[in-house]
Amino acid sequence: MSELLELRAVTVRFAAQGRASDARTITAVDDVSFGLATGEMLGLVGESGCGKSTLGRAILRLVPLAAGEIHWQGRRIDDLDRRRFRNLRRELQLVFQDPHASLDPRMTIGESVAEPLRALAPGLSRSQRTERAAALLDEVGLAPELADRYPHQFSGGQLQRAVIARALIVDPRLVVCDEPVSALDMSVQGQIVNLLARIRRERGLASLFISHNLAVVAGLCERVMVMYVGRIVEIAARASLVPAPLHPYTRMLLDAVPRLDALARRRTATAGRAVNYTTVSAARGCAFAARCPHALGICHAERPVLQPLGQGRLVACHRASEWPGGLRKL
Repeated sequence: MSELLELRAVTVRFAAQGRASDARTITAVDDVSFGLATGEMLGLVGESGCGKSTLGRAILRLVPLAAGEIHWQGRRIDDLDRRRFRNLRRELQLVFQDPHASLDPRMTIGESVAEPLRALAPGLSRSQRTERAAALLDEVGLAPELADRYPHQFSGGQLQRAVIARALIVDPRLVVCDEPVSALDMSVQGQIVNLLARIRRERGLASLFISHNLAVVAGLCERVMVMYVGRIVEIAARASLVPAPLHPYTRMLLDAVPRLDALARRRTATAGRAVNYTTVSAARGCAFAARCPHALGICHAERPVLQPLGQGRLVACHRASEWPGGLRKL
């Protein structure tokens, strides 16, 4: 597989909420680097508020970078002006989290799915756009005759299928899926995950799948990145990360996957504690040190960097080499 997308030390900052004179900033994405190969589905997992969605939007130029570079097929794209970047819009698409908020309630589903063609394929006639929209609806499992209905006439799962169809109608090479199943019922989530897996397999799409649910990511993606407070703390193949996590935060996410026993429920509550983003993102050492049961003095004093530990695995933990067989349950 060849490298399609590459991020180099990408950083995104926002002004902290408060008085207009307050010059403080929050680093939402902190020095993130990774590559995505052609046809690869890469998972990005972490708690709510850790910067996952911001990173996805930064790739698509929906939020500006404070530092770093984004390269597409070996060409830097984060510094392109709006006109030149517009030519790449067909290749880079986004599936949003909430399908109800993603579609215009005044437009039929068919019109919404065909809408990108008006902007990105202006040479097509109205009948050609309608025909392509019907074909995409059929591909995602919606009967083409539903094209004349409005969003309020659909379930959440059906709407998410329509949103996926809209992203695919311009034949992109990369789709960023931002929590595409978190707003859906559990019974529907699996259907959408299976749909995304099939589309990726049939079309050879590259995908960045963003989720707070490590179980969903591990079941869909070959490789997984774990993010904590804007920083990538572990990158590994699914086959090695799930049975043998090397970062304590990854271990905590795995322990938080719902189980039937009471102990697992207690772990879930612990893993989901709210984090003071402003305080933790400014920490001098490891951002996870205050919650880590394995933290030492160096963890509070020095920020760990992603270090290779073999087989394409990267871990940002001062003690990762001490657990070659993976961390036990916390």
